[in-house]
Amino acid sequence: MSLTDAGEALLPVARRMLADADAARHRIREVLQLHRGRVRLGATPSLCTGLLPGVLAKFHRDHPGIELMIQEGGSRDLQRRLAEGALDFALVVDTRLGDDPQLATLPLFTEELVVIASRSAPSPIGRRNRITVAELEGQPLVMFRAGYDLRETTVAACREAGFSPTFAIEGGEMDAALEFVRAGLGLAVVPRTVADERFRVVSFAAPGLSRTILLAQRRDVELSTAARALVDMLTPPPAAQGPSGRRRPAGR
Repeated sequence: MSLTDAGEALLPVARRMLADADAARHRIREVLQLHRGRVRLGATPSLCTGLLPGVLAKFHRDHPGIELMIQEGGSRDLQRRLAEGALDFALVVDTRLGDDPQLATLPLFTEELVVIASRSAPSPIGRRNRITVAELEGQPLVMFRAGYDLRETTVAACREAGFSPTFAIEGGEMDAALEFVRAGLGLAVVPRTVADERFRVVSFAAPGLSRTILLAQRRDVELSTAARALVDMLTPPPAAQGPSGRRRPAGR
């Protein structure tokens, strides 16, 4: 058998097609086996400071070929980015997102909120282990910018206790707020996950103050294999629930 002129012309094209098909199968296999891929994650700044570094470091060690992209923002900003298709999923704290018919939300765990004060500057909370929200009345607070989830939570708790909070300084992001507290400008209400040894940490008296972290994604978009693997890492197993029934963050 010998090729016709048309066959001769088609042969290199056919070889390229077969090679491309083999390459496509190889790339799909790499994606399914988590050797390649990309995850676009959105999260609030406090989660980026406290929870995510350890979890993302473990995920990167397990799957070094997966490209991680993260966007910080408030829950409402992340909701908009999800709707635009700019994110695969997001970690949010605003329970009102459950009212959005485009989004599916799943509670992941509950974070305790605490009060932090400077270790080096005189503190209005002294050496106490617990305080009530009402005892924040008149105390200078380091307050986050408008639209920040922790700001809304703190202000709502103070108003429920019958007073409006006093701001020593406001408008910062998480890292700036922590440094302002450390410098002695005032107190702040933050998740326990960011309250490290740099601060004097005081819990709220029962029933305490907390917030629920939700995983949000679009209902009409299936998560990729890589995104699903990260979600599984972020979702604590039932055995990770604490004695009070609150779920502890995975990787912490």
